[in-house]
Amino acid sequence: MLHSQIRHLTFRIFNFSQVSLSSQKRLAAAVLKCGQRKIWLDPNEVTEIANANSRQNIRKLVKDGLIIKKPQTMHSLFRHREKLAAKRAGRHSGTGKRQGTAEARMPTTVIWMRRQRVLRRLLR
Repeated sequence: MLHSQIRHLTFRIFNFSQVSLSSQKRLAAAVLKCGQRKIWLDPNEVTEIANANSRQNIRKLVKDGLIIKKPQTMHSLFRHREKLAAKRAGRHSGTGKRQGTAEARMPTTVIWMRRQRVLRRLLR
């Protein structure tokens, strides 16, 4: 049984009424200028938060510490750098990774121009 189904059953057995705080979360996100996933609502003060129906009330709750803006999560570049190093070593560039024709990837005109310039430099 899924976690959500178990929770649903326990609420039905004990006849709890869970309050929806989606509007408060939306208002808090607007007030704190961030996304809704960055908003933390104090689970012990659900009734207090549920009564807040305006931006002014939300600001008061933020000041009191019942609503908090979560810190930015770490976004590591380790894997990206590792893959770049592998690409420099010639990996990940097989036929399956290529999009576009050989002409589109390296035009023959460009190759021709480079060859001509090299030859002209040599002839000077």
